[in-house]
Amino acid sequence: MSRSTPASPGSLASKATLDCLSKLISFDTTSRNSNLALIEWAAQELETAGARLHYTYNSDRTKANLFATFGAGDGGIVLSGHSDVVPVDGQDWRSDPFVAQIRDGRVYGRGACDMKGFIAVVLSQAEAFGRADLREPLHVALSYDEEVGCLGVPALLADIAQAGFRPSGCIVGEPTGMRLIGAHKGGRIYRCHVRGCAAHSSLTPRGVNAIEYASRLIAHIQDLAEREETCGCHDDGFDVPFSTISTNTIVGGTARNIIPADCEFDFDYRFLPGTSPDLFIASLEEYAREVVLPKMRRKNSQASIEFECLGAIPALDAQERDAIFRLAAALLGHTRAEKVAYGTEASFFQAAGVPSVVCGPGSIEQAHKPDEYVTLEQLAACERFVARLVERLSR
Repeated sequence: MSRSTPASPGSLASKATLDCLSKLISFDTTSRNSNLALIEWAAQELETAGARLHYTYNSDRTKANLFATFGAGDGGIVLSGHSDVVPVDGQDWRSDPFVAQIRDGRVYGRGACDMKGFIAVVLSQAEAFGRADLREPLHVALSYDEEVGCLGVPALLADIAQAGFRPSGCIVGEPTGMRLIGAHKGGRIYRCHVRGCAAHSSLTPRGVNAIEYASRLIAHIQDLAEREETCGCHDDGFDVPFSTISTNTIVGGTARNIIPADCEFDFDYRFLPGTSPDLFIASLEEYAREVVLPKMRRKNSQASIEFECLGAIPALDAQERDAIFRLAAALLGHTRAEKVAYGTEASFFQAAGVPSVVCGPGSIEQAHKPDEYVTLEQLAACERFVARLVERLSR
């Protein structure tokens, strides 16, 4: 892969970054697939530049996290990104989503924005990391399965802690338009399984209609959501300034003339920093246990309602006193940080004792869409940001 110096202010992205981004996009790392080909390629680039590598695999070794370190000593700054992307199924793309194309000052391709653009900038400057006389380490973290519930990053954090790494700060390069993000909502995804009793639809009283009882729970979830909006905590720093709850999928029933015995639905809770998600689910479970389930069991003692947490993302709430917050703000020339509703792996680093912020090229509005893109100007801005970081960390 060719190398070049970072783009100068006002110019477009360097050829090195574009080459890296093209290569990264060519790996179909949709979360259902393995990410090993991308990880192995990135590892070779980083090791060639002088990094020491540390891997963490999933249980069947089809996916891996990569943690690469330049320099020596304690602490250090982590530049972190996830390697997986969302599916392109059913989307209408103008070009092959896994072949990078430059059109009208934009790089198109799945993951161009979320978040292979940031990873490309980092990898393109790996040689600069290796040449720098660093006062403290510079780490690069690449994770798997962020898009399906941040499944890889907990293992990465546990493994590097066991290995003795204690980073002093982390910058997660999710697309923010190169704006500093200091806070985001937390998230919980739940599944509710309602089990009733099947019967012929002409014998309705003999069955327990799982769909109908599930609908009572869904209506209660909607009531809780409305209560959050009208009476809950508000933070006007967020575009949606209150915690939100929504039911997003539902499956149930087997035939038009059979009372359904089973119904499953998934719901999503996005909560403000400082809010306890446990109180919400406890309230819902109490309603299910005290109100809905007794009505079901009067008809059939085997009826049940079960809740399962499918994924949990902590809220991020960086503090201005954090060294990483002050460092990122200085590099960007920003006086304040913003807040966003979507979640990132930054909150996992923060929960593990690594103060973290979010800043990366591109707009979240382009993420997950057909014809996903990142602009050349945004990539160039990220190049300058990373170059300044290396200067700050050098003797």
